Amino acid sequence: MVVRFGAVLLAGGRASRMGGVDKPGLLVDGVSMRDRAIAAVVSVGADPIVVVGPEPDAVVPPADADASHDAGHEPAAAATASDTTSASGTARAAVRWVREDPPFSGPAAAVVTALEVPGADAVEWTFLLACDLPHPEVAVARLMSGIPALPPETDGACLVDETGRAQWLTGVYRTPALVSAASALPDGGRDQPVRALLAGLAPTLLDDPDAGAQDVDTWEDYEQLTKELP
Repeated sequence: MVVRFGAVLLAGGRASRMGGVDKPGLLVDGVSMRDRAIAAVVSVGADPIVVVGPEPDAVVPPADADASHDAGHEPAAAATASDTTSASGTARAAVRWVREDPPFSGPAAAVVTALEVPGADAVEWTFLLACDLPHPEVAVARLMSGIPALPPETDGACLVDETGRAQWLTGVYRTPALVSAASALPDGGRDQPVRALLAGLAPTLLDDPDAGAQDVDTWEDYEQLTKELP
């Protein structure tokens, strides 16, 4: 039997700790983190792919972006780039772009909105990834490797960081369980954390030896990452 995957990619946060920059548009080895996430799920045949966030052409850098950076940081306009230069440009035609209502009402609301897209509930498994992962292809590969060993009663799997903390937004979940959890949230999950959506599920926690769940929360994270690139 062919197993079908879908994907929900979260790309609509405020990035307040980075001065409101288009964080998913930051480049890692010449490709935006948003496009790296799209490419990662395309590579395993995910369909549909729903991105919750503004389409790249609609992203507007914050007016005070230059003032929000410490000395030595690149301006936001230089740190991001049009996704037309990315490796997954040919795949974007199959991507569905949506926004939670109102925008910036949290990751739980974003997931609820994505699952309302026609066809999103018609697959067995749904990848759930934040678009602030420098190496989502590593995360997706680790999740794929863990799926065959999952017991039937589990609701999916997510990676854990080096401290043992579950990284909910680096996971793959049984779609019916995810849809059920989303439908149970009051007010469409508005202003609720992702834990409110996923805490009732029973995912298997997978180790993350290659740091696929490493994310970018601050400019220091981003600068450290780029220093480590070959």
